[in-house]
Amino acid sequence: MARAPFQVLVFPFRVTRENAYEYALFQRADASYWQGIAGGGEGDESAIEAARREAYEEAGIPLCAPFYELDFRGCVPVTAFSDRDTWDARLSVIPEYCFGVEFAGPIHISPEHSATMWLPYKECERRLHWDSNRVALRELDERLRAARLNGPLP
Repeated sequence: MARAPFQVLVFPFRVTRENAYEYALFQRADASYWQGIAGGGEGDESAIEAARREAYEEAGIPLCAPFYELDFRGCVPVTAFSDRDTWDARLSVIPEYCFGVEFAGPIHISPEHSATMWLPYKECERRLHWDSNRVALRELDERLRAARLNGPLP
């Protein structure tokens, strides 16, 4: 199936016994850097459908887990993708749609990753390789802390 010209980024989160938030990071097996779950849409999938599929394939997160779309949209240069030759030649970047997903279960990593770990926000921010990952994670963390005061996430 052809890759769609967009990217998704997903950060699993959980609440600790101390009522703090932790986020799952994933170490790329082919490059050793840390990031959220990332991947592309397939065929005519929507961004949320792609996010759910990628989270399931890369971490074993159930498709029915609660996902939250973030406002932040990153951009990824098309030169990062081998499928770029099948996309509109006028594209220079594709959008990166970002999500958080609440998940407290065990992570089952795919062969795309060599390790995963749950960390508090500050430690995640320090380890993340991509700027877009840091911005998306910052938004998610701020929204979760605000929801603690103002009610559930929208």
